[in-house]
Amino acid sequence: MNKNDIKIFCTLGPASLNKKFLEYTNGKISLLRLNLSHLKIKELIKYIKFVKKYSNVPICIDTEGAQIRTKVKKNIFYKKNSKIKLNLYGGNFNIYPEDIFNKLKINDILDIGFSNLKVKITGKKNNSMNLNAISAGMLENNKGVHLVNRKIKINYLTKKDIEAIKIAKKFKIKNFALSFTNSKQDILKFNKILKTENKIYKIETKNAIKNIDDIISHGNKFIIDRGDLSKEVSIENIPAIQRMIINVSKKKTQKKQVFIATNLLENMINSSFISRGEANDIFSCVEIGASG
Repeated sequence: MNKNDIKIFCTLGPASLNKKFLEYTNGKISLLRLNLSHLKIKELIKYIKFVKKYSNVPICIDTEGAQIRTKVKKNIFYKKNSKIKLNLYGGNFNIYPEDIFNKLKINDILDIGFSNLKVKITGKKNNSMNLNAISAGMLENNKGVHLVNRKIKINYLTKKDIEAIKIAKKFKIKNFALSFTNSKQDILKFNKILKTENKIYKIETKNAIKNIDDIISHGNKFIIDRGDLSKEVSIENIPAIQRMIINVSKKKTQKKQVFIATNLLENMINSSFISRGEANDIFSCVEIGASG
């Protein structure tokens, strides 16, 4: 693969939503991603206008999708066996979307964020739950929550996603990513909302792996999100899974594109240079056929 064929998607956040960086992206980046999971709907119009002012790189709106997230007023580190209160309304700790609260049951196990915090529901009243920390970790705001012991039905788009899509269409944005794509049905429903736009389907759940053949048959562009995927399958299996997904896509047609995301440049949060492991990871992703 020619190096000029490789595409780079860049997520915009607090460190990169500025004039200097946006001007730098012109001619270097293929797509600028606005992540609705970390963006309030009232900020969306302002951010779209700001990005368009300083960069001619296309914007991609990345949906929240079918995921539970924390709403936390104060971040707290909990030791193993700590008691934690989860409230439907008020208090320090809630979850989003709110309708998930009523779907959770006593003895459910929740894996929260990426600091290894796991909790078990030990009691439930009308508007609150008692949790017990079965492994230590940090409770932080806006982190993903994975239900470990069973599956529950979650809408494939949130109300915020639907509102954001309407706003994005007014600005003639043509690129959208569906987070937590679980089945071909999710793809078919997304296609009805976005008939002519470019769609990218994110593979980050066990259900997606189970239905990978159908999913790749019904879409053309995919992102392997290794962060959330590693919460559902063991992290040592990620290299084999990303190779499997790329192999399935190539068998369908060479027109399918698979992009790999998460932790490619994690070392550069605190360093000016990538690590040797990251250099090898990026090279390996391209070598096995990733499009970006």
